[in-house]
Amino acid sequence: MAPAAGWQRYGAALAPAQAVKLDSVLGEPDRYKDKNVTVEGKVRRACSRKGCWMEIADANDPTAPGCRVTFKDYGFFVPTDSAGSQARVQGVVAVETVAAAYVQHLEEEGARFSGKSADGTAREVRLVASGVELRKP
Repeated sequence: MAPAAGWQRYGAALAPAQAVKLDSVLGEPDRYKDKNVTVEGKVRRACSRKGCWMEIADANDPTAPGCRVTFKDYGFFVPTDSAGSQARVQGVVAVETVAAAYVQHLEEEGARFSGKSADGTAREVRLVASGVELRKP
C-alpha cells in the first residue's frame, strides 16, 4: 500500500492502526515496552551523518519530551535533512539504559539526552521502527 499523497515512505508499509499519543508512550514507557505502536509527531532532528536515527516530538521546543527512533535491523535510513517533517512511525517501544560511549557518539551526531546520569549513561525510551512516513511542510 502506497503512502498518502505528499508522504514519503521508508522501510515497510505502515499497517492500518490507531495512533497512540507520543506523550502517552513517553509518560508510561513501561506500559508500552516491547509493544508495536504507531505514533505521529514532528521530526526535531535526525542523524547528521547518514540518517540512521531521528528524534520525534509533539513540539519543536528542544525542552519538550522527545523520542529517538532507530530503524529495524539497520535496514533503512531517513534523509539527513528530515528535521521539520511530519512523521508517522510504526515500531516497537524499547526502554533501556544507553552506555556512556554510545551516548557520546550519538551526541556527536546531534542527539540530546534529557535523563543523562553523572556517569554518562542515559535511560532512553526509543522506537525501533519497521516503517516511517515523512511529509515536508
